[in-house]
Amino acid sequence: MGPAPNLTVASKAYLKIYFHAAKHLHQTINGVLLGNQTGGKIVVEDAIPLLHHWTSLSPMMEIGLDLAEQYAAEANLKIVGYYQGRAAVGDVGLGPVGEKITQRIKEKFADAFALTLDGEDFGTEKAALVVWTYTENQWRRIGSSGASPPFTSGSSIQLDSPDLPQKALSYVRDKSLHLQFGDFDDHLEDVKIDWIHNRECIPVE
Repeated sequence: MGPAPNLTVASKAYLKIYFHAAKHLHQTINGVLLGNQTGGKIVVEDAIPLLHHWTSLSPMMEIGLDLAEQYAAEANLKIVGYYQGRAAVGDVGLGPVGEKITQRIKEKFADAFALTLDGEDFGTEKAALVVWTYTENQWRRIGSSGASPPFTSGSSIQLDSPDLPQKALSYVRDKSLHLQFGDFDDHLEDVKIDWIHNRECIPVE
């Protein structure tokens, strides 16, 4: 197995993933991760939420991916990865659809990776994210053995602020910001919903 990537998830990206999952706790959600790579270090600066009506590799998924890619280019960012939360709390697997989408991203960004939500840790002080990279011709979970688990001391995979999970929880519990969050599915039902930026509910820019 190859080494863990040098990866930092910025506040805006983490909050978007968190709010997306909090709004659709019992549904599968997914989106893409935007950022840049400098000197081998990947910084995930933003996340674009796609779907919560899980319809596999649907035409809507393809359109959403294309629009996210257009936005990334305009923002001088790259699609560097994929994120997913599953309906079942204990399911942190990437699954066939997640693997196909991340593989597609990898065709344009060689060090593409995936984050899956750990529902059992969601709402705690932990990041509640599992990291997947492509090694030995398959997608593998990072930190299942050996090196420090992602988002813990000593790991090359970190949030840009260790208190982000607590902040995200307070935004959900005390301010209900996740209820204002919208993904591409929501935008298809109401075109006024700002699914790309979610400016109304993301307190960092």
